[in-house]
Amino acid sequence: MTENQNIMNIDLESKMKSSYLEYSMSVIVARALPDVRDGLKPVHRRILYDMQLLGLDPNKPTRKSARVVGDVMGKFHPHGDSAIYDALVRLAQDFSTRYPLAQGQGNFGSIDGDAAAAMRYTEVRMSKIAKEMLRDIGKDTVDFMPNFDEEELEPTVLPSRFPNLLVNGSNGIAVGMATNMAPHNLGEAIDACIAYMKDPEISIDDLIEIIPGPDFPTGALILGKSGIKEAYKTGRGKIKQRAVAKIEPFKKNRERIIITEIPYQVNKARLIEKIADLVKEKRVDGISDIRDESDRKGMRIVVEIKRDSNPNIVLNNLYKYTQLENTFGIINLALVGGEPKILNLKELIEYYVDHQKEVVTRRTTFDLSKARDRKHIVEGLIIAIDHIDEIIKIIRSSYDNDQIKKIFYDKFKLTEVQSQAILDMQLKRLSGLEIEKLNAENDELARMIDYLLSILNSEETLINLIIDEMTEIKEKYADDRRTQIVPDEGEIEISELFEREDILITLTKDGYIKRLPIDTYKVQNRGGKGIAAGNTKEGDFIKKIITTNTHEELLFFTSMGKVFSLEAYMIPEASRTSRGQAIINILNLESGERITEMMTLSDLHKNSQIVLQTKNGTIKKTDAENFANIRKNGIIAISLQENDKLISVRQIDKEEELLISTKNGMTIQFNSKDLRSMGRIAQGVKAIKLDKDDEVVSMNIKGEETYLLVVTENAYGKKTSFNNFKNQNRGGKGVKCHKVTEKTGKVVDTLPVDLDNDIMMVSLSGDMIRLSVRDISITGRNTVGVKLKNLTDDKDRIVSVTKYSTLEEEEEDV
Repeated sequence: MTENQNIMNIDLESKMKSSYLEYSMSVIVARALPDVRDGLKPVHRRILYDMQLLGLDPNKPTRKSARVVGDVMGKFHPHGDSAIYDALVRLAQDFSTRYPLAQGQGNFGSIDGDAAAAMRYTEVRMSKIAKEMLRDIGKDTVDFMPNFDEEELEPTVLPSRFPNLLVNGSNGIAVGMATNMAPHNLGEAIDACIAYMKDPEISIDDLIEIIPGPDFPTGALILGKSGIKEAYKTGRGKIKQRAVAKIEPFKKNRERIIITEIPYQVNKARLIEKIADLVKEKRVDGISDIRDESDRKGMRIVVEIKRDSNPNIVLNNLYKYTQLENTFGIINLALVGGEPKILNLKELIEYYVDHQKEVVTRRTTFDLSKARDRKHIVEGLIIAIDHIDEIIKIIRSSYDNDQIKKIFYDKFKLTEVQSQAILDMQLKRLSGLEIEKLNAENDELARMIDYLLSILNSEETLINLIIDEMTEIKEKYADDRRTQIVPDEGEIEISELFEREDILITLTKDGYIKRLPIDTYKVQNRGGKGIAAGNTKEGDFIKKIITTNTHEELLFFTSMGKVFSLEAYMIPEASRTSRGQAIINILNLESGERITEMMTLSDLHKNSQIVLQTKNGTIKKTDAENFANIRKNGIIAISLQENDKLISVRQIDKEEELLISTKNGMTIQFNSKDLRSMGRIAQGVKAIKLDKDDEVVSMNIKGEETYLLVVTENAYGKKTSFNNFKNQNRGGKGVKCHKVTEKTGKVVDTLPVDLDNDIMMVSLSGDMIRLSVRDISITGRNTVGVKLKNLTDDKDRIVSVTKYSTLEEEEEDV
């Protein structure tokens, strides 16, 4: 030990921790995980970029793989050559990569697990779709960084003009984490990106309609959708794969199983060996022979069945004991801003689209700069040709370029760049034809600059450009889906058992509900008796009717201010004359709780609001997203005061004119902006001032309809133009909308209508009639209207009215 030697005391534990952390972060960021923007790990990105530098385009001859590997290792990737070659080989394997980014010549391995030939024997070049990964890279679309020895520059990410991470997936094991991302169909992935760009608020469920699931290079089947939905919504999930197999007749009344597709990443040779071992161990009986008849046309594994064996039982045992049925565990882990993050389907698309916005914006800025520079030079050349004699005289009489440039500036205001371009100009370009070309080029450059500026100044134009370019890639490279998705045993979606069809749902006062086909009721002439809508028990009657379809989710608002949800197909189908089923057997209602409003969940979306109206005149506006996820036992929609109940719910997207009507024929109109948005459990504010014997019967939105329809207990009705109603301050008494008399009875309901609407009316006796609004008279506010229906007796009365937009149907009397 020398006297001047420095000795440092280091805590071994802390040093090990810091060193291991540095190592793990290096593996995570620089080796094992893909970037969310281009879906590539550094080694793959470096291979593609190096092939670009070497000119290995799809239309150029292939080069030895060893040349590519050596170049990548020497310039960008200072790791073992085997790691680089293995990555290159995988890029070229059509059974490993859904859309190969490299095109190989020679032995690049097989699905049987055969290794690729040594790199000195194989040759490679970029595939056609790989050029889309690098397109526009020379236009400052991405950042570059120094390589490991700072003698070269390499891209930190590729432009990736298609969503490569979704399309080709990725897998890798880092320190303490792993990624295993499934490949997808190119056309579906691009369609999902376009749908997101058109509607950034699109839900994951809607995206799943576009991308139903992974699309593996080897095809096969995916069993069930639950694993797919879980993976797309949470970033993690397990997908069950199954081989494609069929049973066909064989010679001498025997049968055989033909397997044509196997699950992704399953080794075919080992699979066949496993089946043979099961037969030897007598764990699977009934197999007489197994052969691999695969060739360049496709896969074909033949399993011959003994004469006295059931091929279905044999096949099910093979699914049970071999990789003919396999699980693919999805872990959508990728680098976002250099940090590992688990991503759902929408986030994967969102980060990719953000990358494309940056790429196209930077490319546009680059092109704009080039166009402006060129236009600047062209304008200088035009000036020079316009003054060609003087220009030549100045050049011939001056001593050096600097002096010439100074004279050009003083005399023609030409910049140094323009002056240099003039000095570099050939004499043959001084003809009259050349000036025409320069003027045309100058005009074209002006148009180009305007177009490029429009892209930079408009988000909509930018998005449309990206959509057009992605659509072009889809049309050029997309192919059919290889992996089919089939229901798993015990996991069939109940909704799939019901055909999507238009239906009518009726609900009685005492809570009996049923669904019927929409064409159960035909249009009748005004004044008809109608047909029986249902055999209700004494004292009960049909109170609410809505039209929807079997796959729609319904919201049920109750008199106690709660809201429940239920799929329409879960409502029992019944005949026109049957009572239906008690809704208390379907929804968890309290004693005395009644359904006062039904609506479809699709009526609500993220940016909309709903307005709730109570019998005693209280009104509330709240955000619709408060009702997006409803528990089985329901949630509170509005807090009610004693003796009050909820009577109406409406959805609004913007400022709307609201009309609140009472049973004594009063109506008040005011704008929804007069209502401040409140929380879900708030009580609300006063909408209308009521007399002691009065109560609210309806709340409507004044939309594009022309008339307000008013219907009374004794079947009188009329249309009144909305021009007769003016806005008032919220909380007032309102104006007359109907002249209520003993003959007309109290107001039952009011509806905004147009002439092309139909209405359905139900009486206390259960009779229903469907009328065309066109047949109902137009009168003023303070009138009694006309008779719309003949009631069965003096005790009968109208109890429910609903609107139905009609299709063209043949009118008929019953």
